[in-house]
Amino acid sequence: MEKSTFQDVNAQVVQRCREGDNRAQYELYKLYSKAMFNVSMRITNDYAESEDVLQEAFMSAFKNLHSYKAEASFGSWLKRIVINASVNAIRKRRSELVPLEERIAGDIPDEEESDDTEWQVEKVRRAIQRLPDGYRVVLSLYLLEGFDHAEIAEILGISESTSKSQYSRARKKLLDIIKDSETMV
Repeated sequence: MEKSTFQDVNAQVVQRCREGDNRAQYELYKLYSKAMFNVSMRITNDYAESEDVLQEAFMSAFKNLHSYKAEASFGSWLKRIVINASVNAIRKRRSELVPLEERIAGDIPDEEESDDTEWQVEKVRRAIQRLPDGYRVVLSLYLLEGFDHAEIAEILGISESTSKSQYSRARKKLLDIIKDSETMV
């Protein structure tokens, strides 16, 4: 499907949602839920919390659909809602002062069974999961979601220089984690 055709179909589905069509809401959910879950997962680093964030974000999007002006794609607008909801979930988690537990699950794959590239990607993914929340969020927003430091600063309510320094520290910490994991193997 061509990009303009996809946008036209999306615009029609969004309009049907505005008119209260539940099937259209389900269509949008099917189109965007997996990608938005992945965005939330990279930020929250918690499967159950990402599921909750996803549901809250879609409810918020449908409730506030009147404020969507189609200046950006629906996906971009929804992604911003998901990111904000994910960041708010992390803030709530911190305010509850719940101790962070080790969140790395699963066994390390046998290198002979796994392609080397897949193994390297898995090492990086696990290392990112081990980053403190603040570092992981900035790193994810910058590297994986493509936001610049000014946008990250706005999203997180921090200064642009804080975003840059958090990113720099996150990269250094990530490299340290990867190096440490290689010496343990």
